[in-house]
Amino acid sequence: MIRAVRCNHASFKAVEFTPGFNVVLADRTEESGTKDSRNGLGKSTLIEIIHFCLGATLLKAKGLGSKNLQGWAFSLELTLANQVITVTRSTDEQSKIIIEGDTTSWHIQPKEKEGQRVMSLKNWKAVLGNLMFDLPIDNEDKKFQPTFRSLISYFIRRGRDAFSTPFEHHRKQLEWEKQVNNSFLLGLAWEDARDLQLLKDQQKLLDDIKKLKKDTETGVAIGIFGSLGELEALKVQVESQLRERKETLSNFRVAPQYHELEANANRLTAEIHEATNNNIADQKLLEFYQASLEAENEPSSEDVTRIYESVGIELPGLVVRRLEEVETFHRRLIENRREFLSIEIARIRRDISSRERLIREKTEERAYFLEVLQTHGALEEYTRLQELYLETVANLNDINKRIEDLNKFEEGKSALKIEKERLIQRARRDYQERRVQVNRAIELFNTNSRFLYDAPGRLIINVGDNGFQFKVDISRDGSEGIDNMKIFCYDLMLAQLWSERTPSPHILIHDSTIFDGVDERQVRLALELADRESRRCGFQYICTLNSDMVPYSEFAADFDFDSFVRLRLTDENDESGLLGIRF
Repeated sequence: MIRAVRCNHASFKAVEFTPGFNVVLADRTEESGTKDSRNGLGKSTLIEIIHFCLGATLLKAKGLGSKNLQGWAFSLELTLANQVITVTRSTDEQSKIIIEGDTTSWHIQPKEKEGQRVMSLKNWKAVLGNLMFDLPIDNEDKKFQPTFRSLISYFIRRGRDAFSTPFEHHRKQLEWEKQVNNSFLLGLAWEDARDLQLLKDQQKLLDDIKKLKKDTETGVAIGIFGSLGELEALKVQVESQLRERKETLSNFRVAPQYHELEANANRLTAEIHEATNNNIADQKLLEFYQASLEAENEPSSEDVTRIYESVGIELPGLVVRRLEEVETFHRRLIENRREFLSIEIARIRRDISSRERLIREKTEERAYFLEVLQTHGALEEYTRLQELYLETVANLNDINKRIEDLNKFEEGKSALKIEKERLIQRARRDYQERRVQVNRAIELFNTNSRFLYDAPGRLIINVGDNGFQFKVDISRDGSEGIDNMKIFCYDLMLAQLWSERTPSPHILIHDSTIFDGVDERQVRLALELADRESRRCGFQYICTLNSDMVPYSEFAADFDFDSFVRLRLTDENDESGLLGIRF
């Protein structure tokens, strides 16, 4: 229960609350103009301050996180574990929680620092969860568990977004959180909702793995791809490749001077090619010389005489004698030419024969080098063969791992289906075993809604394939006012239920937003019901209202609304708001 809210700034309007029904009223003065508004006077800010002192995180540059409130420290005096304590938290040092009062019963004790008793924000939330909802002291670190901050947000709804449905305290709340929190608050087996969410996480992980594909361009396999049959076929192919590479590697011999042998073989090949080319050229020259030798004949004197006669020249006797000399000269010239051709033919034949011997010798020498190169290899070639072999081994191991993973994947899918069905059956069985708690919650909600509308609403709780399902119905629902009253009846039911438990927050706070669009007759009934039930059950109800929302003419004669007003805020000037400043 909250006893008081204070601040270290004198302009702040401190407020004290009592057990039962309490109101913070935003009033409009006679002097205010038509453009003045009661929005911004501090009704919602007061709720934000309470949340801040109870461990909420501030939004930067908004609300209490505004730079205009640097250096402001807010204090909350409350009853916790039957002891009055005061908690102070500053906007400048949000991780530092200052505690005053008797904390001997707490599982975590504040530490003395510079004359103050201080707790970390994490420990403070753990203590609050333990002392208000009996949560384990280490609960904040566990997955899919109810937490103090989430649970208290159903008893102190913050912001317009908190009034969307009874089962959410903000619109983006995750489904598992709604199931865990509401089943915990209603006294159901919330562990079933937690275990079902853990199962959903496992299913999502399997689905994500199965969606991964193999990159066919790079050959990189990611996750599990293909069917079991495809993987087995790929395994056979890779095993065959591995055997071939292993045999090649085992038969490989490394030549120490591999590159020198390779250079010699290449040199000999070039020399053989050169000799062969020279022989081809000489063979053609030899054929030409032989043909020339065969065609070389001595001309007769008659042939020479006819040549002279053909040009019409008469030859005297002297010329005839000289012609014989010419024939002799010419004959000697032919003989010399034949001798030259014979000598050249013999030389060319010797050169060709010499080259043929050279070609045979170099071919035999090259054959030795080629034989060594054929049966041996270079060290880097052997290293590459080793690398290919090891890559193939790695690929085979990877395939075997994927086959193993795929088998586990398929087994896991089947196991998850079985486990999910088992969980659903357990949740339904637990639900039936807790019919007393369920019926109590349904009865309280129905009674609250009947008080407002003369017809009982319905709180509907089912256990389906996806876990707990919650729904509320009130006759004539659909309007904003009716929807807000569903939340009012649900929250009031939670406060009634928890007033019967120990420990308990013993508090319910509503912002004026919950009465937006609500008929003034239902506003009157809701306020009177909150007063009656808070006194009867022993919890504290605090609401903020604008004065024009108060249905004074509708209240019962014995209901003195103004006696419950603990703080009045007005629009007279900036100093009349909660903080005493406008920001």
